[in-house]
Amino acid sequence: MTGRLGGSVALVTGASSGIGGATGRALAAQGAVVALLARRADRLDELVKEIEAEGGRALAVPCDITDREAATAAVRRTVDTFGRLDIVVNNAGSMLLGEFAGAPAELSDRMVAINVNGLLNVSRAALPYLVAAAAAEDGRGVADLVNVSSVAGRKAVAGGAVYALTKYGVVGLSEGLRQELAGRRVRVTVVEPGAVQTELADHLAPEIRDRILTGMDYTPMDPGDVAEVIVFATTRGRNVAINELLVRPTGQLL
Repeated sequence: MTGRLGGSVALVTGASSGIGGATGRALAAQGAVVALLARRADRLDELVKEIEAEGGRALAVPCDITDREAATAAVRRTVDTFGRLDIVVNNAGSMLLGEFAGAPAELSDRMVAINVNGLLNVSRAALPYLVAAAAAEDGRGVADLVNVSSVAGRKAVAGGAVYALTKYGVVGLSEGLRQELAGRRVRVTVVEPGAVQTELADHLAPEIRDRILTGMDYTPMDPGDVAEVIVFATTRGRNVAINELLVRPTGQLL
């Protein structure tokens, strides 16, 4: 398969559905070999078959990224299998909404574990390989670290305080890493989607999900819309870095 990312190796977390799955397909369509990370092995296997049917190459890597050793092993397996790592998309996330005072602590802990610690685990393991890929003579002369935050990383709302905490953190980390890595030609991009039709809402309490849907007078984006944004950022010329991308459905105000 040829494309603007031919010869590159990408790793995508949260790849079993939603934005992660769509991003895996989109990067593969641009010629990247893709390692797909998530906990649901059966979903990953289906996606690998789909990508291979279209002429691409992909590897299913079942993994719980909240486990630091497991995340490190998943990154290492990717590099051992394909020889390099050029693009990392930290997409895995959890959105468990509810008023802070009444919500079980386990919900907050879960969001912090996935949205923050999981992203840290993967990034820490991947960065040496991204730096090496950017410096390699047989590559693009640049590597990409893409962190998926949220519009909630710009504006907190009642009932989403802890979720906003995690997503504001992703934005702050991304800017710090951008400054640390720019001189080594590793581009850091933070993507901040608004409402997207994914499985995130399926994990909400029914009364919270119903309240959100009742107040939604616009159509959420498709996961593929966000995947296209990620592909746009990672296919720019080596001297162009897209550092931040906020993308909302046309009708979304907040």
